[in-house]
Amino acid sequence: MADTLVYRAEGAAVMHGTDLYGFTVTEWALPATYPPFAAILFVPTTWLPLPALKFAFVAGNALLLALLIQLSARFARLPLTRPLLYLAVAVGLWLEPVFQTLLFGQINLALICLILWDLNRPATALGKGFALGVAAGVKITPAVFIVHLLLTRQLRAAATALASFTGTVLLGALVLPSASVDFWTRRLFETDRVGKAWIVDNQSLQGLIARALGDPAPGLQWLVPAALTAACGLWLAARTHPRSPALALLITAYTALLVSPISWSHHWVWCVPLLALLLTEGRPRIALAVAAVFTARSFWVLPHQGDLDLRLPWWQQPLASPYALLALAVLVWAALRLRRPEYPYSPLIEQRTGSPKASVPLG
Repeated sequence: MADTLVYRAEGAAVMHGTDLYGFTVTEWALPATYPPFAAILFVPTTWLPLPALKFAFVAGNALLLALLIQLSARFARLPLTRPLLYLAVAVGLWLEPVFQTLLFGQINLALICLILWDLNRPATALGKGFALGVAAGVKITPAVFIVHLLLTRQLRAAATALASFTGTVLLGALVLPSASVDFWTRRLFETDRVGKAWIVDNQSLQGLIARALGDPAPGLQWLVPAALTAACGLWLAARTHPRSPALALLITAYTALLVSPISWSHHWVWCVPLLALLLTEGRPRIALAVAAVFTARSFWVLPHQGDLDLRLPWWQQPLASPYALLALAVLVWAALRLRRPEYPYSPLIEQRTGSPKASVPLG
């Protein structure tokens, strides 16, 4: 539970007024990497003895998995009885991103629950976007969904999310002024501070390219494909939104995971709503194949001690980057759907119009 120890150290730094970005903890010398606002939220982690804190994180993440499954079912309009929920939680614990989240004591499940709960609310819901802004204030990457709201013309929610995100920045600056200056002017741009981009547990596009080329710093060979993926993915999400808001949101999520310099395997908890959507669309075999990808742990069984990640033979490359390749496949699948004259019935259209017979704009 190394990440839990980092959160605890961040909370202690706030409590004792020490340098938030000057310490490292655990045998892996892990530093603080989140904005100052997150460190303020981590202060309560210092109130519990360490064994009790670890238990709280494990139990809390297990409960958050149950909540994520419920939110994903609601997101995809998938019927979910209580026995099915229990079964889904038991199976979901073995999805590698979920398992790693519990193992490291991470907060991924809390953030995705905030995002899904917030963005699945009706457009007229009071304060829609607020929870998204808070999630972005804790960990910068959810801010991509503010762009999603802008591109899909959900301007009110986008403004609310931007305002709440700004509020987290201001609160961090008020409580931790020197740490805020340090983070927003320096630490934010130190991507190598998070970890080595080429190791197998980085399932981003940069990790895939670095391992395929055997180059720990692929430079433009990564930046150009990443920029193209970002542009195409966000455009595709905007075009898909009128027909299938659920799929559009997943496109944005997977685009962000691809283009982020670091997307550790435990960041890919977005596999849960993807599985729910595939089941809703009547694609159980594809859902089973996707579940197999996220339970196989193929990259962990490859040689990855030292710099062996950079010396994998060609036939091991797909096994080293399964999540990134699957995300690219999701984007291609979504693009091919745009070529069809019309989509299958989208459950979220019924949710917003109140009629399963509502016409779907074809764009």
